[in-house]
Amino acid sequence: MTPVRLGPQDDMAPVHALLHAAFAYMEARIDPPSSLHRMTPESLAREAATKELWVIRPGPAPLACVLLTPETDHLYLGKLAVAEAARGTGLSRQLMDHAVTRAEALDLPRIVLQSRIELTENHAIFARMGFAETGRMAHAGYDRPTSLTFTRDLTGAA
Repeated sequence: MTPVRLGPQDDMAPVHALLHAAFAYMEARIDPPSSLHRMTPESLAREAATKELWVIRPGPAPLACVLLTPETDHLYLGKLAVAEAARGTGLSRQLMDHAVTRAEALDLPRIVLQSRIELTENHAIFARMGFAETGRMAHAGYDRPTSLTFTRDLTGAA
């Protein structure tokens, strides 16, 4: 299954539903609450107009998605989600490989993502995909780290 890029004209309701279902497990675990609560299909369409929204969908509903944002010196990877029924089938890795392809096409030397500090199982997955922790940040109003930054260098440097 090849990732397909969606644009603002596409129906975002299925992607929005995928994101909410895929991120539901973290609801009671993360503090502060996810920015996903503020996202609507309409705001997702606006993001698709300025960023790259990629989905894997063998049928009408997507099984996986990722939002890529080209920055000056990296490609930011956000909202990586896989439907529960499709977890463990390699779709996350396929989207990650696609992100590498996009970063290389855009001549960007690294991919950066953030993960909530509580989601340690995700940190281990990102490490297996070649990411290393490169920073910690606190959301506004918090005096402790709430999110970790992970970076994957694509230049071959150690």
